[in-house]
Amino acid sequence: MLKLIVSIFFALLASTATAQSADAVFVNGKVLVGDDRFTASQALAVNEGRVLAVGTNPEIRKLAGRTTRLIDLQGRTVIPGLIDSHMHAIRAALSFATEVNWIGTASLEEALGRVREAAKRAKPGGWLIVAGGWTEQQFREKRRPTQAELEAVADGHPVYVQWFYAWAMLTQPALDALKVKDDADLPPSLKLERSADGKLTGAVNGPAIAALFSRLPTPNFAEQVDGTKKFFRELNRLGLTGLVDPGGFNMSPEAYQALFKVWRDGQLTMRVSYSLFSQKGGKELEEFKELAQMTPMGFGDAMLKFNGIGERVTFGMYNNDNPTEEQKNQLYVAGKWAAERGMTLTQHWSNDASVPHLLDVFERVNREIPIAPLRWSIAHLNDASDASLARMKALGVAWTVQNAMYFEGERFIAERGASAARRAPPVTSALRSGLHIGAGTDALRVMSYNPFVALQWLLDGRTVNGAALRGPEELPTRAEALRLFTLGSAWTDHTEAKRGSLEKGKLADLAVLSKDYLKVPVGEIGGIESLLTMVGGKIVYAAGPYEKLSP
Repeated sequence: MLKLIVSIFFALLASTATAQSADAVFVNGKVLVGDDRFTASQALAVNEGRVLAVGTNPEIRKLAGRTTRLIDLQGRTVIPGLIDSHMHAIRAALSFATEVNWIGTASLEEALGRVREAAKRAKPGGWLIVAGGWTEQQFREKRRPTQAELEAVADGHPVYVQWFYAWAMLTQPALDALKVKDDADLPPSLKLERSADGKLTGAVNGPAIAALFSRLPTPNFAEQVDGTKKFFRELNRLGLTGLVDPGGFNMSPEAYQALFKVWRDGQLTMRVSYSLFSQKGGKELEEFKELAQMTPMGFGDAMLKFNGIGERVTFGMYNNDNPTEEQKNQLYVAGKWAAERGMTLTQHWSNDASVPHLLDVFERVNREIPIAPLRWSIAHLNDASDASLARMKALGVAWTVQNAMYFEGERFIAERGASAARRAPPVTSALRSGLHIGAGTDALRVMSYNPFVALQWLLDGRTVNGAALRGPEELPTRAEALRLFTLGSAWTDHTEAKRGSLEKGKLADLAVLSKDYLKVPVGEIGGIESLLTMVGGKIVYAAGPYEKLSP
């Protein structure tokens, strides 16, 4: 009997030890926990998709069992998985497998080379589309492509190249395919560009480029699914494990089906929170009521969930610096409806001089239903004043800040002057005010999706051309900038208690970096990549010394 009791006792001990064993341990590195104290440790253990412990090498090694995967960091840095608080990723992913990507190209020659290579792979008559995420300032030549240059490398394929939301260059086969011969053939407010001698250049100018883009052929469903997987893996390569998508133009319910399929198939490698962006002018609230009645706030799971409405809630309050009282009331009605249902709301706003109109509406809603618990936010607002930040703080409204000035800084200086640029945007002032801030990129049409480029810009305030904008008083520390891309972004979709740092019990979302984020020169941060990215304890990307661990 005694022998039986003893054997049971030791069996229980063995069982307990096995239960405590980690699925994976990372040792011999620098683990940046990303908590409020910005703790750094040597090693980390992961079990059942969560952080089991962070500590010294000996402490963490004790948690390894016979089946534990041991990952030697060899001095490398581990950070919490990055979260982009404002990326139009669902739309970008749909065509990622079929578009030509100019992100990161250093010259127009290199960019044209990518079009040439894409032409070799394309189907007969297939379109070559560059959908954005670039600026001529990144090129050594400091100019955009001409129609002749594109036709020289396209081998007869129709080519469409978009610059932000204001310009596009089309080759003649592209214009012919769209049946565009004069301005009357374009969406309203767009015009064909002409040279000094009156000849068409192939370029189209105007604020409604999205309407022209919508006329382009779209990838089939299989290509959309493929693009979604490939785009999210590309984001994983850059240490991203989550994003908050504010919707966007041309995003009908059908546009979400590829994402939903990847999610249903259990193949999502990013945690995605998505908002509804109004598509029907004058019927915005009807649209929201129709689409959201079966998707209550937070509906979904740990990988995909519904996150409210935005960034165009109503047409009349989108990019409108002089809204009428009727337009403000339309936003109030939609905002109150969302607040009554506990929904998060994010609103695009560009100009501090007019943002009081928006804040007036928020305050009106807040007098009836407190919005602080709902995590409402304002996106962009690069010239935010201290007064506006104070009103946002009083309401509990967050600010999602993007690195638009990395591409557009020179233009901002030309229009507003160097003095205004010194606090464009006022990141440190906002941090000191206690405002909740999430960092992001606003990719793909207007910016690169690379979070390390955005982190570098947060830290040095320099444009892609090297021009200095923000003064040192508005440059955050490296710890502060990283937390904006982790805990700050997690706050915007109510998940900061579950992710955003590598504290015990939180989701094991992390990235092993190619360079030490804390020590590498600031000007090299934009070149950092992830060598291993993990989401919920599952390796979703691995390269270099960890390539054998690639899924």
